Amino acid sequence: MHEGAAVEEKPLAKYPHFQDIHVMIFIGFAFLMTFLKRYGFSASGLNLLVGALVIQWAIIMRGCYEMEDGRIPISLDNLIGADIAAAAVLISMGALLGRTTPMQLLVMGIFEIALFAANEYLQLELVRAADVGGSITVHAFGAYFGLAVSLAMRPSKEDAKPGQMEGSSYNSDISAMIGTIFLWIFWPSFNSALVDGAEQERAIINTYLSLAGATVTTFVISALVSHEKKFDMVHVQNSTLAGGVAVGSICNLIIHPFGALLVGVIAGVISVLGYRFLTPAMLSNLRIADTCGVHNLHGMPAVLSAVFSAIYSSLATYETYGSSLTTIFPAMEHMSNTTMTHEYAIGGFGRTAPKQGAFQLMAIGLTILIAIVGGLITGFILKSPTMRQLEKDEHHKDEAYWETPAEPTNITVITTNTSS
Repeated sequence: MHEGAAVEEKPLAKYPHFQDIHVMIFIGFAFLMTFLKRYGFSASGLNLLVGALVIQWAIIMRGCYEMEDGRIPISLDNLIGADIAAAAVLISMGALLGRTTPMQLLVMGIFEIALFAANEYLQLELVRAADVGGSITVHAFGAYFGLAVSLAMRPSKEDAKPGQMEGSSYNSDISAMIGTIFLWIFWPSFNSALVDGAEQERAIINTYLSLAGATVTTFVISALVSHEKKFDMVHVQNSTLAGGVAVGSICNLIIHPFGALLVGVIAGVISVLGYRFLTPAMLSNLRIADTCGVHNLHGMPAVLSAVFSAIYSSLATYETYGSSLTTIFPAMEHMSNTTMTHEYAIGGFGRTAPKQGAFQLMAIGLTILIAIVGGLITGFILKSPTMRQLEKDEHHKDEAYWETPAEPTNITVITTNTSS
């Protein structure tokens, strides 16, 4: 009786991580995208709609690769995986924020989750890449899929400039900062949810230190590159989180505090510079709109994470990791182990450390390629005549799909002097 109870209770050890990731998805992402001054209803409301839909679809799509006797398993681990998959779609939504209809976002989510599940299986089960925090399979995929959709739907040369409503207000920036803080606090749970024991503890510590390093760096670089040498709220809302993305693929590795801080510092630098220089250049030269700057928060830091994962993987040894080496890098297991005889990996098992490093780079390259091709195809579908397109004057406005309160009218108060 007691043994059965223990078996039933064991999965609930993951519930705190599930709660934290749930908060990130439905509060963190939602509020982070409310920075536009007249798009708060859409940013928060459509985040809830899209997230709720794609989580259900992700359970099915990911479950197709985890079938047991023809049945799709359902457990707390599956829900965590579905939540993490939803993050990829919400990242893509950030690139397109304010330029698509709700139906276009839902259709994009359906296509993206199907492709996401296939790519996740390819990278984690066939390529056997180490990517505990999802920097490769989630952040890079979501960012470059969204940017590819944006490229396919890019405006004409005359319209390739920031719209009148594509800006923030004092209150909307404070609202977005709430999302930043929730994401910042719970990011260690996102990166550590899929591992246990010492790996989980390392993932939490390394993520926290990387976030701290990115945050301090963001403030410094922001003040250096901003027009008036002051802090820019866009940088603070986004680049402070870049450390969590950049450490994702290596968070469970033995990288030491110095390594975690270094990754965070580099991520903070490239993210701020991306917001300051790259995003405007992409819009003006390539007509690729990236409303939330997902390339700077998710895309480039994810590539940085993959590069560092290749470096640390190529240096991994049994002396450093002990028996956990083949748990972290399954493809480094030798086929003489009978437990591996029914498993398959591209390139085979028994990899050397440098070979595993090469496969880490292969994983990020394949992911970006698949995301871009899939995003372009999806973008052309969303741009087809069968789907309603937003007009230029409807961009970044809630009024197109929401009942919004009327703006307060200016009331002139006339006072009379009653004194004698």
